[in-house]
Amino acid sequence: MTQLIFVIDPMCSWCWGFHPVMEELRDKHTDKFQFSLVVGGLRTKGQMSWNDESKQYLAQNWNAVQNKTKQPFNFSLLNRKYFDYDTYPACKAIVTVRELWGDDASFEYLAKIQEAFYAKGEDISSLEVLLNYIAKREEFLKFYQSERAEILMQHDFSKARSMGANSFPSVVKIDNDGHMMCHKGYQSVEEVLTL
Repeated sequence: MTQLIFVIDPMCSWCWGFHPVMEELRDKHTDKFQFSLVVGGLRTKGQMSWNDESKQYLAQNWNAVQNKTKQPFNFSLLNRKYFDYDTYPACKAIVTVRELWGDDASFEYLAKIQEAFYAKGEDISSLEVLLNYIAKREEFLKFYQSERAEILMQHDFSKARSMGANSFPSVVKIDNDGHMMCHKGYQSVEEVLTL
């Protein structure tokens, strides 16, 4: 079966915009594709200075995504005096859920934390917030804090780069013969289906 690998970052606004596309594809085209998630690692701790310039950049980006995709955005985050736009905790949380409970669970968890961040204005760079969307917390925490979770997350980052997915979202299609194509950026359902 043809594979569709969605390379995303939970704190990437265009990935939030792309979310309904992923959901529609997963809902209506399971007969054609096998779906999986790979996290890309958009920003590391301290990589983005939190100032008027960066807030303006985010506001423009979020407005563009909202206008194109009609996804809801809560702009309250931009009123914070300080915010460390560190995507690693959310990426590691996705990898943890995927490893413990499978691909479907990782898609469901991604939906919850993206909505928490973009629609509700919650800080998903905080482990405490990430845990609010987990039922089996002890099991999650044990794995999340393990060396294996870190290794798997770094493996995702390397895998994304090796597939040419250096911008998010990207869709990597691998056909039955193993031919791989990487398509970068936001796409509609129709565009993904014609890849």
